Amino acid sequence: MISSGKIITNEIDASELSFEDFKAIVINDYKIAVESRQASLLGRKEVLTGKAKFGIFGDGKEVPQLAMAKVFKNGDWRSGYYRDQTFAFATGISTLKEFFAQLYANPDVNADPASAGRQMNSHFSTRSLNEDGTWKNLTEVKNSSADISTTGGQMARLVGLAYASKLFKQNKELDYLKNFSVNGNEVAFGTIGNGSTSEGVFFEAFNAAGVLQVPMAISVWDDGYGISVPAKYQTTKEDISEILKGFQREEGTNGYEIFKVKGWDYPALCETYLKAIEICRNEHVPVLIHVTEVTQPQGHSTSGSHERYKSKERLEWEREHDCIVKMREWMIESAIATKEELDELEETAKKHVKEVQKEAWNEFLDSIKQEQAEVVRMINNLANGDPGISKIAAQLASMHDALRKEVVSAARKAIRQSVDKPTAEREVLINWYQGKTEFFTELYNSKLFTEGLESPFKVNHVAAQYSEDGKMLDGREILNACFDANFARDARLLAFGEDLGAIGDVNQGFAGLQAKYGELRVSDAGIREATIVGQGIGLAMRGLRPIAEIQYLDYLLYAINVLSDDLATLSYRTKAGQKAPLIIRSRGHRLEGIWHSGSPMGMILGSLRGMHICVPRNMTQAAGMYNTLFRSDEPALVIECLNGYRLKEKLPENVGEFTVPLGKAEIIKEGTDITVVSYGSTLRLVEEAAEELTAFGISLEVIDVQTLLPFDLDHACAKSLQKTNKLLIVDEDVPGGASAFILKNILEDQKGYYLLDGKPQTLAAKAHRPPYGSDGDYFSKPSVDDIIEVAYAMMNEGNPERYPKLY
Repeated sequence: MISSGKIITNEIDASELSFEDFKAIVINDYKIAVESRQASLLGRKEVLTGKAKFGIFGDGKEVPQLAMAKVFKNGDWRSGYYRDQTFAFATGISTLKEFFAQLYANPDVNADPASAGRQMNSHFSTRSLNEDGTWKNLTEVKNSSADISTTGGQMARLVGLAYASKLFKQNKELDYLKNFSVNGNEVAFGTIGNGSTSEGVFFEAFNAAGVLQVPMAISVWDDGYGISVPAKYQTTKEDISEILKGFQREEGTNGYEIFKVKGWDYPALCETYLKAIEICRNEHVPVLIHVTEVTQPQGHSTSGSHERYKSKERLEWEREHDCIVKMREWMIESAIATKEELDELEETAKKHVKEVQKEAWNEFLDSIKQEQAEVVRMINNLANGDPGISKIAAQLASMHDALRKEVVSAARKAIRQSVDKPTAEREVLINWYQGKTEFFTELYNSKLFTEGLESPFKVNHVAAQYSEDGKMLDGREILNACFDANFARDARLLAFGEDLGAIGDVNQGFAGLQAKYGELRVSDAGIREATIVGQGIGLAMRGLRPIAEIQYLDYLLYAINVLSDDLATLSYRTKAGQKAPLIIRSRGHRLEGIWHSGSPMGMILGSLRGMHICVPRNMTQAAGMYNTLFRSDEPALVIECLNGYRLKEKLPENVGEFTVPLGKAEIIKEGTDITVVSYGSTLRLVEEAAEELTAFGISLEVIDVQTLLPFDLDHACAKSLQKTNKLLIVDEDVPGGASAFILKNILEDQKGYYLLDGKPQTLAAKAHRPPYGSDGDYFSKPSVDDIIEVAYAMMNEGNPERYPKLY
């Protein structure tokens, strides 16, 4: 059927259809399958001829994906992987032309709305956001969360996408969110290859959904291999549904409904999906559809041939059991179509796909060809008889299908080679290149964050207000009051994590809030960090405002792949087409023990670009950051100080309203001799050291950066160096971790290098994690003594007479 230029499938309802209507639906389905197969075959050729960089396709899985598409409705969500092209075509999530545009990495978001050329082919997503970053009505469209390449990585977020339906159904306070759900009737569809079910995140997500009892439907495309590795090395009993039988629900118990069906049996597939999704949607019971005897005609990808690892017998079996071949045989046997009719349909489909591919390729090259011609002309004008520069122009002009990199590289080379010829023509070329820089940045480097109307940088700054008789409370009570005020204000807020619900988290930040707001909003979670984060991502993508707690910062390691591959890249890889305003709450820094006092900030800074990293020095500052984040729509990690929960702080009167701006460093002690930059728990040690140093006549200016991403947007550190000319960075990470990041920002980005009169110093922890006990902390991480003596040595270097050596 034609819908908005997209050929989509229709559900089969035998009770209402005439045979002619039934025939029309089946023939239309066959057409989708054949066109999808031709796209796979042609796509592979485009890679092998050099037009595309790499290709991965869904051939062999066309028929089961048609069946799945029939029961996928408006408002539903997909969290799949890179084999789902037929499903994307059949649901209208993508088109053939968009498929090829993505294959060619077309950076025009209108050509490739899924990723604007930022992801390789078959990585699908729908655009959930308007250009200003506000939400569209997600109940009126079929939704696909943005794919990632990591095998099994899609499973974590799938849990949250499904869990959102449960919350929308059971929490009536959310009824006003009409753009996100219709009474929680949406199903979250997940797809995965049989090999990837060996990943730990698959089992973690599978178990989580069984515990939560959410409308999640997992389809396993089982072709017997994981790339070249056969199932006997992948799965116990070589059968994923067989080993998951213990999850099958029984009377009076929670669990799954598990189905098994052959991937080439069109009628059985349609019947199975209809039955499975009816249970899933109506009863909110997770289902597994294990689709067996699937083939992969072209092998895993364009990087190699499957003839290398499949036997002749297996290859012959795959040819005979190809789902399109089997569907064709069934259609002829059932008098749905004749051989001649299908021959004609296949030939027409082949021509159509080729025409679409050419159109997509020409559209990709059009804008580049204009730039190519323009640059060739400018370089020729610049050459003025110079053979070397003329050669650059000739080489560029001879490239039939030049990419943008060749065009820009030629311009830059011509500018370099004419450095000793300052002419007007050279200035024209320079102006072209510099004028295009912003354009190229927009195409390839933009939208690490959504940057919409609800950006945290657009949240009004509200100062904390205190009364003279304000209460002095434990830090944990400040946080508790902040969470309480915000949960009362915004019904979208919810929090979950290990020990968060009944006991209010191990440090009591949520004490009493489950009793007040109910288990749907403040809940415990199993020990499963990856799917705690994934649960948060899926909920946030569906319009809710989750806080996912990772109990200790060291445990972030168990979820870092989900955070890095999925959450941190979401805005970038969709060019702000999707967002997930998830807040990860954790705690770390000082205290003792290898697994409970970590500050792995270098790891975090390197892997979580695309998230805000907040490192408050106390719970009041943490509350202000939460208040900012609750009113904005970008993901963040907030690291609370593990040793600060029972330290006394004054309660702000507006504890749920005041905001701490992101990226604003704060001078917490003014000084004249050394600028000391730090964050988190270490700041208390720096302040203590500063007091003792005054006895030596040494004045420290102490700066709390507050957030590492973004870092000191107003350049407070460099401004401080203008008067001190000395820099010390104190950090709890390993040497060269966060301290190197801070140093780079101050010396390079803020040009602090030119303000120094001596070598900048970093004082970090030892290269290992801290051993257990207070002595372990003292000898592993920067102490007050360390800070005093490093600062003193810096003064000794400049004035040894006034500050004689200590040792």
